[in-house]
Amino acid sequence: MKFHLLPAAAFVALLLFQVATACAEDAAGFRSPSKNIACQYFAEGKSGTIRCDIANMASRAKRPADCDLEWGDAFEIATTSGSGARICHGDTVMDPSLPVLAYGSAWERGGLSCKSEPSGVTCRNAARHGFTLSRTAQSLF
Repeated sequence: MKFHLLPAAAFVALLLFQVATACAEDAAGFRSPSKNIACQYFAEGKSGTIRCDIANMASRAKRPADCDLEWGDAFEIATTSGSGARICHGDTVMDPSLPVLAYGSAWERGGLSCKSEPSGVTCRNAARHGFTLSRTAQSLF
């Protein structure tokens, strides 16, 4: 008797991928597939902010004199105004329970959008300001 498990296994794998992607798109945050970048959305009345932290970077920006906490690995963009920014912080949004946002997938919430690519994560607001994060470089725009 022959069993055809390969087509069934492929179907289950595809189904799980679609469920994981849908969960990441609906969640208040996500992690990159490499788990090097994590992002969380924070609602603030009618607007909001997305913050992304990066665990491993090739180099870290110099801490400004007015920051007594951690610097260089956390980035933020607001829905309504301004460019992306590095932030001084004493906490993290790295949460292993966040869903993974698959490469090629997008996440949107409250006027903010992020896209996960093998080259990194890019988040922007409606004014097209934001940041791109990867292990090798971080850019603000």
